[in-house]
Amino acid sequence: MGFLEDKARARSFYKYLSKVYDRVNPYIWNEEMRSRALDMLDLTTGDQVLDVGCGTGFGTEGLLQHTDDVYGIDQSEHQLERARAKLDHSGVVFARGDAERLPFEDDSFDHIWSSGSIEYWPQPVRALEEFRRVVKPGGHVLVVGPNYPPWPVVQQIMDSIMLFYDEAEAQRMFEAAGLVDIRHEAMGPKNLGDLALVTVSRAPFN
Repeated sequence: MGFLEDKARARSFYKYLSKVYDRVNPYIWNEEMRSRALDMLDLTTGDQVLDVGCGTGFGTEGLLQHTDDVYGIDQSEHQLERARAKLDHSGVVFARGDAERLPFEDDSFDHIWSSGSIEYWPQPVRALEEFRRVVKPGGHVLVVGPNYPPWPVVQQIMDSIMLFYDEAEAQRMFEAAGLVDIRHEAMGPKNLGDLALVTVSRAPFN
């Protein structure tokens, strides 16, 4: 388990990163990539969507281009403060919450989006099981995580920090959580390669 796959450490990390997050993030996860991922989610107006690990609201802003019924949760109050400041009049409901223990009833949302959060979850399959629980049958679950680097030395360094995974591991985790119709797409900013792995799936009807 990586150093930041610990909730207390991750909260402390984001206490400081939140100050520069919106300046750094576009070099890794930009609007073009977000748009491509949103197209995979196939949102329609009126869909109720939960943004898990919403951070400063970058993904939330993209969701609002498709629907105005969005909830955002994050474990970092510092990140949430910035999200609330940016989206104060958007109608988004923000709350502090844990991906592995979502504070919602079963079948509460039409779809779930999570970008840049899974790498900090100590138990990613447990979180995906929670996603399956709170999304309606047939609803989509989309997760953007860090694509496993192809260089062994870099892999060892990254593994010591947080969760990195490849398509095969993503497939295993989503299947273990009981999700179906799983698809993957690697993407990244120009000249930097495919830094991100987008996985979209569906909650079964049974």
